[in-house]
Amino acid sequence: MSFFGKWNILGLAVVLLAAGNGCSPVDSGPMDEEKEPHYALGMSRVNAMEFGPAIDAFEESLEANPHSAQAHFQLAMLYENQESDPAAAIYHYQQYLKYDPKTEKAEIIAQHIASCKQQLAADVLQLPSAPAAQRQLEKLAEENRRLHDELNRWGIWYAAQLAAKSNAPALPYNYATQPAYTAEPQAATATTNPAALPAGAATVPTPTAAIGTTSPTPARKPPALKTAAARTHLVLKGETMASIARKHAIPLNVLEEANPYVNPKRLRAGQVLNLPAQ
Repeated sequence: MSFFGKWNILGLAVVLLAAGNGCSPVDSGPMDEEKEPHYALGMSRVNAMEFGPAIDAFEESLEANPHSAQAHFQLAMLYENQESDPAAAIYHYQQYLKYDPKTEKAEIIAQHIASCKQQLAADVLQLPSAPAAQRQLEKLAEENRRLHDELNRWGIWYAAQLAAKSNAPALPYNYATQPAYTAEPQAATATTNPAALPAGAATVPTPTAAIGTTSPTPARKPPALKTAAARTHLVLKGETMASIARKHAIPLNVLEEANPYVNPKRLRAGQVLNLPAQ
């Protein structure tokens, strides 16, 4: 026998030995995949609702048989429904279709893949990152505080105007531009006419003649009202009514009375509290 003939016989023997040990290059069917020990362990853990250990078991099943379509399918379902990992679920769904292209569940699997892609897109296209959102919140809180302070200043100014109109001190009487005051106008008018006096009666000096010689007194402006500057506090994350009161050395009940529309149990960051004047 030639040298090459011996090698052909040896190669054939190796192939037959491999086939006898179950290492056929042909992939095993679904029933054989389900008999794999790690796969069976994974299914028992799924039935016991131990999803984390079940994932570990199915991963070990893939290490033993990388072409196990059933193991890929179970992992895809777990990653989609239990772990909320759409990217991993999409990968295992696609691997399942790759190793079982004739499956009757192909249409359903395609719907699952589309749903996972939508979830993945929603996770990627979220609002700005936490630091950016925090900066935006701080900016809005600062603008809110500024507008609140401006509103307080306008309220104080308006209250001062009303007080000036209702409680302003009486202005000095200006005798140069207004008639003389007399308790009895008719009697005073009668005595100012010399013809109307009886014979021998003393003439009463005319009040306007004597008063007219005095210089007019200029009107004085009412004193400016002093108003206390508005004090506010911007609530930070984690602060409470009690901590804010201690920070500003204010009794808690006084701080609550200054903010009657604020619920102390629902205090949130960004609120602006009024601080009572000290």
